[in-house]
Amino acid sequence: MTERAPGQDRVLVLADPRAGTAAQALGIAERLGEPFRTIPLAWSALAGLPFPWPTLAGLATGPRRAVRELAPTPRLVISAGRRAAPVALWLKRHRGARTVHCMRPGPGAARFDLLVLGRHDAPREAPNLLPVLGAVHRVTAARLAEARAEWAEALTLLPSPRVALLLGGPSRAVGLDPAVAAALGARVAGFAGSVLATASRRTGAAATEALSAAISSVPHRLYRWGEMGPNPYLGFLAWADAVVVSGDSVSMISEALAGTAPVFIADLGVSGARQRRLHESLYAAGQARPIEAAPAPFRRAPLDESGRVAAAIRARGLLEGPG
Repeated sequence: MTERAPGQDRVLVLADPRAGTAAQALGIAERLGEPFRTIPLAWSALAGLPFPWPTLAGLATGPRRAVRELAPTPRLVISAGRRAAPVALWLKRHRGARTVHCMRPGPGAARFDLLVLGRHDAPREAPNLLPVLGAVHRVTAARLAEARAEWAEALTLLPSPRVALLLGGPSRAVGLDPAVAAALGARVAGFAGSVLATASRRTGAAATEALSAAISSVPHRLYRWGEMGPNPYLGFLAWADAVVVSGDSVSMISEALAGTAPVFIADLGVSGARQRRLHESLYAAGQARPIEAAPAPFRRAPLDESGRVAAAIRARGLLEGPG
């Protein structure tokens, strides 16, 4: 998205420092097709407090100044994550902005004009609630088409079926069990013509090397977290004939569903109750199947929840009026 000069922006994104959280707000803004401004957030020592009122107290000095000096007021503020919620509500109370928030905001949920929550979080019905399957994100059909062209030379000669393997890990531990990574890698190598594998920050070096050994028997490309050079993640999704994704990552599962390839979820024993609820909701919707089942191809339509949220914003008139 090409941004206009800040004074002409109707949309403001409050971008959490965590990339996956920021991607939810950015993904909605990009789908609106409006020029938007982004304020990168950073936190003070008070950010962990569950503020029951709109406040900028959780912000570090730089972003706090940027929010206070924001001019003119945007019509719409899009935020994600609990720590950003009091900031968005401050802009609503003191500057009259409309607000769209992703993920549970803590106190003040009813004050947002639109609250975007995953169905797997079992949200209570409310007039401002828009439940989504999985999480909103920035992966679109257009971005996948660009990635397919960008990675054609590197990936087109790998034999079919090309299986993208997206590996996560425990969210509160150091690295995935290498034996678990190896077992999943061997399973995927058993039915893939080639494997397009990527590890995440949570996978850990030992599990990544175990995965590397397990897929060495077939043509493959492995991206290790943090390695130099361009990240082929979107290229893997664009060229995949099937996607296998570890069940712990709501973000990776949701992004995998942006394409047309069948998606198989591997529960590696590190998924919590909310992730398992997500799996079940996707199975019921025909959007994914468990890897424990025979990995036969199946048809599914691309899932575009970010686009659906953008359409709801326009339908509710949240961009209309002075601003």
